[in-house]
Amino acid sequence: MENLLKIPLFRDMEPALAERYARACFWKDYDPHELVIDVDDESNDVRFILSGRVRIILRIAIGKAVILSELGDGDFFGEIAAIDNHTRSANVTALTRSRICIMPQKVFLEILRESPDIAMAVLRMFASRVRALNLRLGEHSFLQAKHRLYAELLRLSRPRPGNQTQRSISPPPIQRELAERIGSRREVVSRELNQLEREGHIEKARGALILVNVNELQRRISNALDE
Repeated sequence: MENLLKIPLFRDMEPALAERYARACFWKDYDPHELVIDVDDESNDVRFILSGRVRIILRIAIGKAVILSELGDGDFFGEIAAIDNHTRSANVTALTRSRICIMPQKVFLEILRESPDIAMAVLRMFASRVRALNLRLGEHSFLQAKHRLYAELLRLSRPRPGNQTQRSISPPPIQRELAERIGSRREVVSRELNQLEREGHIEKARGALILVNVNELQRRISNALDE
């Protein structure tokens, strides 16, 4: 039987309790690109990622999609439906082979009622996600697509080893996925990336996209917000 203590949210739980709750859970493996949860699904369990990575996508009827976030080892999702009993609000797809603990709604809510520390950790997670969504809502309200692209490139990037003035994205982002992240079209993303490359602000390297001039991207975003 799997162990709930491997999940960060439950690492301080009493072992006997963790074992009891684990017996009520299901454990499932998902292949890359396999659907984990579909939007409007009526299930209300909570999913915990033991290993792997998933993508949260908001899709609408006309075929457009927005990538809301990506989650990895130790993260969890599905708690909104468990709390409010409404249908699923987004689509979740495995990016890599993933092993997931499926916790029934009844078990999740019982844990929250019995453990204030775990309930507070869930509230902190909610607060963090609301802040992130507010930031992206602000960008969609006040920034043009090209400035939203700059902001997303900065979010996805990490300090470049050996050069602290630059940042890198590895593996390099797929243009279609960048467009879905910023609510735009792939053609717009392609045009703006080509322009940034011509200007020397980004460059393509083997296995990575390099942000050469981080300060310039930040300056352009700040100027757009000030207009």
